[in-house]
Amino acid sequence: MNWRNMVMNPVLDKEFRLRMRSPRSAITILAYVLVMGLFAMGIIYVLTSTGMTSSRVDSGTSRLMFYALSIAQLVLIAFMTPALTAGVISGEREKQTLNMLLTTQQSSSAIILSKLVSSLSFMTLIIVATLPVYSIVFLYGGVSTGQLLLVFLFDLFVMLLLGAIGVCFSTLFKKTIFAVIMTYGAGLVIFLFTGIAYLFAMSIDQANYYSSGAAPVRAYSWVGYILGLNPAGALISIFEPSFSESAFFVQRSNLQSSAPIALWQEFLLVYSVVIVIMLWIAIRKIRPVRGRRRGKAGQAVQAASDGRHEDSVELPPQPEELKQMEKVEPKAGEREK
Repeated sequence: MNWRNMVMNPVLDKEFRLRMRSPRSAITILAYVLVMGLFAMGIIYVLTSTGMTSSRVDSGTSRLMFYALSIAQLVLIAFMTPALTAGVISGEREKQTLNMLLTTQQSSSAIILSKLVSSLSFMTLIIVATLPVYSIVFLYGGVSTGQLLLVFLFDLFVMLLLGAIGVCFSTLFKKTIFAVIMTYGAGLVIFLFTGIAYLFAMSIDQANYYSSGAAPVRAYSWVGYILGLNPAGALISIFEPSFSESAFFVQRSNLQSSAPIALWQEFLLVYSVVIVIMLWIAIRKIRPVRGRRRGKAGQAVQAASDGRHEDSVELPPQPEELKQMEKVEPKAGEREK
């Protein structure tokens, strides 16, 4: 087996051909780039015409535009990725082609990973297509190439997270609509609920902290761990490293005080475990029949079931048996007489 056959299995090859060569894919990329371009032009117009910055575009305006573009792209990823991944398995089941796919030589992990990679590759192509929009930022400075690379890697990780959740729900639910709803619900929890929970916990923590009379000395607050689960908070911590200290309410009394962990590092650690769990569930649940039992007990049960199956099958009578039946039938008739 050559290298191409090891990487490009038939499932992945088929998904690439169907997804990348359709006219809808080209229209989707065009619409995405147009939306991002108009959004960038709108940001420049608002920042220069409302007096928020100077009348010309400088490095500060360019930096604000980079922040706004990155957050807008993160929101678009949250809307598009579930739609692309939540129907990869349930769609095959609805078209009644999943059983045919499972009878091939492809393993469960190969099928799940091929479906996931094909869906995320299209989203990666869309993100790469927005590089000309980000080039406007580099015309005026304020943003380094390393920051742009980190933002793109972070977007890829968020895509992988939402894609793994979508494939998992697509495997668990038979209907695509249910899988899509559950995937969007999980994304809503990750993007919105974590931010609301942080604001709620922060208000309670600060109220308890200042209502206790003499404020106790503490290095940091625990509420920052909640914001570390939010993609927007993790993305801002990539832009501004000091944002992690503000999220944890680090006390400045000690010069050595710092955040226990950067928000983006916590985000990667926690959701890496979630990705592994989701993919493991999808691989285990894609086949309706459990794996073969191992050991002597499993072999005995399998042999017994095979024996019962063979006994239940009625074989057609052989020619010798037919001759004996013909001889026996007249004798039985004579006895009756």
